[in-house]
Amino acid sequence: MIGRSGNLRMAVESIRLAKWRSLLTMLGIIIGVVSVVTTVSLGEGAKRGILAETNQAGADLITVRPGAIGRSRDEAASLFGASYTGTLSEKDYEAVSQVPGTEQTVPFSYVTNSISKDDHKFEGGMVIGTTEGLPAALGQKLTYGAFFEDDEPQRNAAVIGQRVAEQLFGENVPIGKYFTVRGKQFIIRGIFEEFDTSPLASGSDYNSAVFIQYDVGKELTGGSDIYQLLVRPADPAQTSQVAAGITETLRTVHAGQDDFAVLEQKDKLASANDMLTLMTGFVAGIAAISLIVGGIGILNIMLVAVTERTHEIGIRKAVGATNRQILSQFLTEAVILSAAGGVLGILFSLLTNYLFRIFTTLTPVLTWPIMIAAFGVAVLVGIIFGVTPALTAARKHPIDALRHE
Repeated sequence: MIGRSGNLRMAVESIRLAKWRSLLTMLGIIIGVVSVVTTVSLGEGAKRGILAETNQAGADLITVRPGAIGRSRDEAASLFGASYTGTLSEKDYEAVSQVPGTEQTVPFSYVTNSISKDDHKFEGGMVIGTTEGLPAALGQKLTYGAFFEDDEPQRNAAVIGQRVAEQLFGENVPIGKYFTVRGKQFIIRGIFEEFDTSPLASGSDYNSAVFIQYDVGKELTGGSDIYQLLVRPADPAQTSQVAAGITETLRTVHAGQDDFAVLEQKDKLASANDMLTLMTGFVAGIAAISLIVGGIGILNIMLVAVTERTHEIGIRKAVGATNRQILSQFLTEAVILSAAGGVLGILFSLLTNYLFRIFTTLTPVLTWPIMIAAFGVAVLVGIIFGVTPALTAARKHPIDALRHE
């Protein structure tokens, strides 16, 4: 009689003798595992990035943006500032600043995305007009230099993100160097530390931003093009009350229209998590189709193996092998194929995540639960799609099997 260890040895030997066919059979499982694990790890990385941004700014920060936040396809852009389809007015800025309990209100006005130095232009960034409270509002420190003040006489000072320093000037510390925005020359006064960014909000990557004085930005554009207000309450415990006060104030200013969004950090985090979970689940579900295709491949190759080894099955039954032992032998082979595909898929997932980190701005996070779940599903696929061939083998009549050539 052959036990489990015997079935295992026979299965491994069978796979070894047809290694290329076995590898091609595992390919569907490998692709499915890589797809699912990579998708889930990208979603997990995005969630952690958003959480890092939220923690950096502080739980008491309130964000005010134009346009109501709804469940539209632009919700992600609205939540993270990647879309500027509307603006807030100067009247809105002044009204929010006067709300009881508000300690600080920092405007973000869009000036331009054109930044140049001599004949070299920096693309993909943006120039933002703001006030001296921005570093405190974002919870961000400067690596070099200092931030400008609202009432200082020098009106051409600018603070830049690290991408601007690297790509426009080709160095990390271009303090004191000049660049041009809308024909006006600015001098670099400070450089921010690396900002934590979310892949959902490429338009609000402050590493690629230039910050100038709010009043100077208004002079360059001929008005205030405010796309965001950051509000810090005097008492962090009163954040929700201040947010409610801002909502009522803006509703009055806008004649009863709710064409704006007042977001606490917890609201942004909850909405982002819900949205990412939905997106990740949807994409992972599509990717899981590869696992089904891999399972069909196992089903097909095992049926072929049963046909090819009919004579072997007849001999085993003739010397006393039971239907259960034959079933176990072929089911073990199917499970080993799927398990090996699962292991290889996880290894390739590690490589894929590493390449994402090197060549993109994405930071996937691969955790043990994700890997264990992916491996478990791969094994389950092997069991499900291996049962039919195994039953076919077990039910063969020994006489008919021996006659088979």
